[in-house]
Amino acid sequence: MKVKRLWSSRWVFEAVAIGLAISAAANLGHASSISAAQIKTDTHHDISLPLWSLAPASAKAKSSPISVWPKSTRVIVGAKSLSTIGGLNFDGVGASAGWYTADSSAAVGASQYVQSVNTNFAVFNKTTGAIEIGPLAESTLFSGFGGPCQTANQGDPNTEYDKAAGRWIISHHTQGPPFYECVAVSTNSDATGTYYRYAFQLPGNYFPDYPMVGVWPDGYYISFNLQDQTKSYRAVGSLLCALNRAAMLSGTPASMICFQVQGSGHDLTLLPSDLDGSNPPPLHTPEFFLGLGNNALNLYGFHVDFSTPSNSWFLGPRSIPVAAFTDACNGGVCVPQLDATQPVDSIGERLMARLSYRNPKSQNYDLLLVTHSVMSGTHAGIRWYEIHNPAGTPTVYQQGTYSPDSNFRWVGSMAMDKTGDIAVGYNVSSAAMHPAMRYTGRVPGDALGTMEAETSIIEGTGSQVAPNSFWTDVSSMSIDPVDDCTFWFSSQYYSSDSSTSWRTRIGSFKFASCQ
Repeated sequence: MKVKRLWSSRWVFEAVAIGLAISAAANLGHASSISAAQIKTDTHHDISLPLWSLAPASAKAKSSPISVWPKSTRVIVGAKSLSTIGGLNFDGVGASAGWYTADSSAAVGASQYVQSVNTNFAVFNKTTGAIEIGPLAESTLFSGFGGPCQTANQGDPNTEYDKAAGRWIISHHTQGPPFYECVAVSTNSDATGTYYRYAFQLPGNYFPDYPMVGVWPDGYYISFNLQDQTKSYRAVGSLLCALNRAAMLSGTPASMICFQVQGSGHDLTLLPSDLDGSNPPPLHTPEFFLGLGNNALNLYGFHVDFSTPSNSWFLGPRSIPVAAFTDACNGGVCVPQLDATQPVDSIGERLMARLSYRNPKSQNYDLLLVTHSVMSGTHAGIRWYEIHNPAGTPTVYQQGTYSPDSNFRWVGSMAMDKTGDIAVGYNVSSAAMHPAMRYTGRVPGDALGTMEAETSIIEGTGSQVAPNSFWTDVSSMSIDPVDDCTFWFSSQYYSSDSSTSWRTRIGSFKFASCQ
C-alpha cells in the first residue's frame, strides 16, 4: 500500500494515480506511526425484511410527548439576541438498561429523524415528532442475519444520513475478539423499510471503542479508539477504515480498507469528516480526519481506491496551530451539578463529533467545523473552530471559546446551514443548577470568533449521581438535507437525580435569515 511520510519542513498528500498534490507547512514533531493498509471483504451481507415487519407491534406508530417552541426561542444569556425560530422540542429515546450514558447519535433525513442511544434506536416523524418505530434494540435491524451482529447489542451506535444518496446508515459493533462492525444501509430514504446489511471483521484483536462515522463521496469512513482488553483496556491507537459506499448502496459484496495509527491521549481520537450540504467536495479531495494536538489540530488525509487498493493512502499529521488551550478538567472529571457530590466527566481530552464538512457553492473555499471543551478560567467552555481550505493550505478562519458566565459547558456539536449561519449545541451545568441542554450560534455578519446569545432546549430537573461519573460521550447537531436550514440537536439530560435513568431530548430550530 502507498503509505508515505516526508520528514521535512513541508509534507505532501500524494496520489500519483489521480495526479493530486496537496501541500502545506506542518509541525512534524508528532510521534505516532501509521501501519500498512489492511484489506477486508465483508464476512456476510444480505437484504433485510422491512424494519416495520421486524419490529413488534408495541414499537410501532406511538405518539411522542412533543412540544412546539414559540416563534422566538427563549434566550438565557448573551449580549445579542440569537435570531432563531424554534421548531419541535421533544423527548428522544430513554435510558438503556445497564448503560450509564446515552451516547446519542442521530441524524435527520428526507422525512424522518433517527436517533440511536447505546443499545436502542427509534425512528421519528420529523414533522410531528411522533415515533414511527421504536425504541428497538440495535440488533433488531439484524434479525435473521445470523452471527454476532444479530445477537450482540454492545452499544456505541452510529446513525448517519447519506444526503447525496438519500440513505440511512446505522451501525454498531460486537464484542470479541474477533470484533465486527455491523453496518446497515437503507435501500431508500425510508428508515422503516429494507436495509442492505453487512458484517465486517475488524483487523487485529483490540477493542474498537468510540466508533465515529463520516459520509464521503467515495466511501463510508469509520474511526475507532483501540484498547487492549488484556491490559485493562490500555489505549494503543486509532483504527481508520473506509467502507465501499458504492457497493453498499447497491447491496453487492463490499470491501473495507483500514490503516492503524499508534498513539494515546490526544492522538487516540480522530474524527472523520462528514459531508453537509448539496455541493460535494472538489474532485479527488481525500477524506479528512482531525485530532487534537498541543495547542494545535492534527489533520490527516485518507484516499481510498477500492479498484486498485495499492493506490490507497493515509497520511499525516499536518499540524494547524490554534489559540492555546487546556483540556477541560485536564481531560478528567470535574463538571459540578446541583444536588450531586460526584462531578461528571468533561470528555475534555478529545474533539467532539461531528467533524462537519461543507463546500459552499458561492465561495472559493471549503471548510471544516469542530468543537471541544477547554478550561476558561475556573470552568469549562466550548472551544470551536472554522477551518478553511483543509486540502490546500488549511487556515483557521475563526475560532472562539464560548463561556459567557461561570457555568460549565461541555459535549458540544456544531454545524452550518447553507447561508453560513453556525449553531453549536452542548450541555451546561454548575453546582447551582442541574445539567441542561442549550445552544448558541452566529450569522456571517457577526464579528469573527464570537457567538450570540444562549438559548435553552431543556433545563434538567435532576443530576447524575454516584457511583456514575460518566457523561454522554457525544451529542449530535445535524442539518436538514431538504431545506439545508433547519438544525436538529440531540443530547442527554436528567429529569430526576439518578445514576442511570438518563433521558434524551431532541430540538429543532433555524435562523430567521435562512430561507
